[in-house]
Amino acid sequence: MTTLFVPPLPRPTGGLDSLELEITGTCQLACEHCLTESSPHAKQGDMTYADWREVIIDAARLGIPQVQLIGGEPTTHPQWIALAELALSLNLRVEVYSNMFKVLPHYWDVFLRDGVTIGTSYYSDDPTEHDTITTRPGSYVATRTNIREAVRRGVAVRAGIVDVLPGQRVAQARAELLSMGVTRINTDRVRAVGRAAEKSGCVPTLDEMCGRCTQGRAAVLPNGDLAGCVLSRDFPAGNVREDRLFKLLDGPRWAALSSHFRSVRPTSCASQDSSDCDPANTTACDPAY
Repeated sequence: MTTLFVPPLPRPTGGLDSLELEITGTCQLACEHCLTESSPHAKQGDMTYADWREVIIDAARLGIPQVQLIGGEPTTHPQWIALAELALSLNLRVEVYSNMFKVLPHYWDVFLRDGVTIGTSYYSDDPTEHDTITTRPGSYVATRTNIREAVRRGVAVRAGIVDVLPGQRVAQARAELLSMGVTRINTDRVRAVGRAAEKSGCVPTLDEMCGRCTQGRAAVLPNGDLAGCVLSRDFPAGNVREDRLFKLLDGPRWAALSSHFRSVRPTSCASQDSSDCDPANTTACDPAY
């Protein structure tokens, strides 16, 4: 693979460690607590391949070391591999946050590339409970099988568990992941965002976030909105289809959003930590589901 060179910005901005790219709203699942309203019937989004390419190049110019491809289910985007390869060619690390429900044979070639890791969601060691949460029969078996295969092949995998149902077997799910060789595991509660907010009748607020939005991270949504993370999607700080990423990160709306989170959570986890602050006792500092 040829490594591309793009000149850095004269004055790099943002101070970000990771940029979440929500490249599609489409997903094979329709989880009740989804931070978006992803489903098999959801649309891909307004961002074109050229739009995403420009964002990834800007990320490299800003010195952001990692991009995360997320959705929806990112592997349903017809050009997700091309986007991953572009990021790798720019010396960016790539995390593919996939539900691991369907892994086509040629996906493994991407997952095994240097600089690529997998993030995924897991809910229970009970197939019925897991499938109830995802609303897709067979999702437990498919996800478990593909996680095991990823670990067997030597792919780095981290997992997030969201406590959705009363009495959910969260501890048992964690134990099962550990038994499969997944050691980076975080847990979180349901947050009133996306479908979860709609079902609960709650209005999303910044106080509902974990407190790390904008702190070492940012997200670009399928419509081009720039957010502090994929969870804070209701509070955009501009749109990359209207202005370049580096300009938005230097803008007053991003500054105001960042200031809010610095004031509400000055002691949040270090931005490099994408697992729990204290996995045994705390909710995730990096919820993504």
